[in-house]
Amino acid sequence: MSRDVDPITLAVVRGVLETTQREMTMTLEKTARSSVFNVAHDYSNAIFNGRPEMILQGQDIPIHLGGLIPAMKEVARFFGDDIHDGDIVYHNDPVYKGSHIVDCCMYKPVFYHGELVFWTVCKGHVTDIGGPVPAGYNPDAREIYAEGLRIPPVKLWEKGVERYDVINFMLSNMRSRRDQEGDLRAQLGAVNVGARNLCALLDKYGVETVRTCVDELMDMADRHMRQIIRAVPDGIYEASARLEDSGHGFGEIDIKATIEINADTCHIKIESPPQIPYFINSYEGNSISGVYLGLMMFAQLDPPYNEGLYRCISVDLGPHGTLCNAKEPAPHVNCTTTPMETLADAVRLALERAQGERAVGSWGHSSGINIAGHDQRTGDEYVTMVLASLVSGAGATGYMDGWHACGPQCCFGALYSGDIETLEYSYPIVIHRYGLVTDSAGAGEYRGGSGTVWEVEPIGHEMTVVSFGEGRKLPAIGANHAASAMPERKLGRVELKRHGKVIETYKENAVMTVRDGYSLATFNPGGGGWGSPLRRQPQHVSDDVRSGIVSIEAARAEYGVVIDPESLLVDSSATEALRAERQSSQHQ
Repeated sequence: MSRDVDPITLAVVRGVLETTQREMTMTLEKTARSSVFNVAHDYSNAIFNGRPEMILQGQDIPIHLGGLIPAMKEVARFFGDDIHDGDIVYHNDPVYKGSHIVDCCMYKPVFYHGELVFWTVCKGHVTDIGGPVPAGYNPDAREIYAEGLRIPPVKLWEKGVERYDVINFMLSNMRSRRDQEGDLRAQLGAVNVGARNLCALLDKYGVETVRTCVDELMDMADRHMRQIIRAVPDGIYEASARLEDSGHGFGEIDIKATIEINADTCHIKIESPPQIPYFINSYEGNSISGVYLGLMMFAQLDPPYNEGLYRCISVDLGPHGTLCNAKEPAPHVNCTTTPMETLADAVRLALERAQGERAVGSWGHSSGINIAGHDQRTGDEYVTMVLASLVSGAGATGYMDGWHACGPQCCFGALYSGDIETLEYSYPIVIHRYGLVTDSAGAGEYRGGSGTVWEVEPIGHEMTVVSFGEGRKLPAIGANHAASAMPERKLGRVELKRHGKVIETYKENAVMTVRDGYSLATFNPGGGGWGSPLRRQPQHVSDDVRSGIVSIEAARAEYGVVIDPESLLVDSSATEALRAERQSSQHQ
């Protein structure tokens, strides 16, 4: 240790911080109203010191956590000395370093004997934020003003007194008010629980001991990251990742990352084209999250996770008014998936140019839907983001296959699908299918994870459906020579059906109406593979065929493995001959 800290005390303080964050999470799960919170867990909690620096992040949603660092600093800067015991601040505006306006964040300053010592922070994806399109994702928006309610930093409680006029103003601009108010008060419960636990910690050990332990945990994270960076050869490394055309005529877009390693420091420069009148622009706070996710995918560090990790990292997002450093009035709501995931890929790929042994396959990018309508059972309006509809496959690594149904990349495994029965109980829908998609996984010596299909039908009403995201035209990026002979099967899509028959397929983001008697199926992409598919063990391919992960056709085309259709076992001699033929043609 670099500080004079008793290791037992340090471990106890760290444990209290971690359990405090987990109790904040449990409070949200058990008290929230909407399925986005209590089923999908699309929220994140963190603890900051009084400076304010993030001293503990939960193992929650990456797109929230990285962006909380600039957002918290902006909120503290905005109010300056006008922060008091009993205040509760709310905020979502990307111009004030928020991620996107559907992610609403609550900040509670924690005072101890009159001194600001901590902040407890809770960010969550609300079910609706007003505007012309339910759930906030408006693919036709040309300005941020057409997307929903922007909330710059504002106090909802001031010195302990609730400002119901402000809360009522916000809720009156949102659909599904009951869910919105329930989630808001669940966030209040989370930050209050966090504050209670932290004050108990200060009661036991005192401010100075706790502060010294917190500083040591920050230094520990700093040392861990510097050790990783120091192992990377000094130099400049570049890579680009491509953002697909989502159907609005802007074409495919390249995002470039240039990374300079100098001893134990890392400078990351992002280049992107000028912002466009479409909802995939990313403001500073969100783009910082994308950069940090790409870095963490490469570093693969163990806890503690706090702001000390990024002391040796500097970031240049390029000129104001570009896709990854947008300025008002750029539309942006889709930014937490697109272009955040592509931005993370570019950073990770650039770092892998320096250390190829750390290369991993990209996770499948987000391709999901939101639904809204009127529940004939109650007469109430409903709206929700269907997080289960955008669960894709994870990328493979150099020692294991990618996990199935684990993505999307922006959530990195922290998203929950929840029980189908809970969703059917909560909304007037029936879910016909939820499962893995055959052949969606990227081929490789280690296979990517499979994406999912989620099919829904409205009951007794017309349902508004908004599709968003990408992964429908470009498959997830493989690593170490991984390549798929059937890339079209790795892509996402949306299908409109009547009586089980596909009548229309969508590859673009759109607002649709699904009537009673019709169903909509959304298919998610799989994760990228690792290594040449011809090096995958034939027995593993056979196992995947029996599990429905890989078809007999794809086993032959992508892996060079011949499967007997009756026994589903490997035809060893035919496989050996086919692989020899493929390898010979590759060498030529």
